[in-house]
Amino acid sequence: MPGFLLHAGASVTCAHLGPAQPTAPNPRVTVMGMPTVLMTTQYAITGCTLPTVTSGAPPCATASWITAATRLTSNGQPLLLFDSQATCVPNGTPLTVLATQTRCSGI
Repeated sequence: MPGFLLHAGASVTCAHLGPAQPTAPNPRVTVMGMPTVLMTTQYAITGCTLPTVTSGAPPCATASWITAATRLTSNGQPLLLFDSQATCVPNGTPLTVLATQTRCSGI
C-alpha cells in the first residue's frame, strides 16, 4: 500500500499513548529537512501509561517494525511509511503513527 514517508519528527505513540522516537534516524534521505526512518530502526517509548498493577504486563519500552515500503529503500533497507506496522516490546501492542509529512509518498 502506498503511504507518506515517516520522518524523525513524526508523531508516533504506543497503544497506551506513550510517545515513541526513533533511536537512529536515517540522515541519508531527508523529507522537509528531517531525516527519514529505516525499517531496522528501533523506537524508544517513554511514558507508556499501561497500568502494570492491574494488567500484570510491563509498560512498552521499545518497538520494532514488521512492515515497511516494498519499493523504496535507503542504504539497502526499506523506509518506513505512514501505514507501516510495529510491535512493542515486551507486551506486543502496536505503535500508532498519528501524523507525518504529506509531501512525499512511497510504495
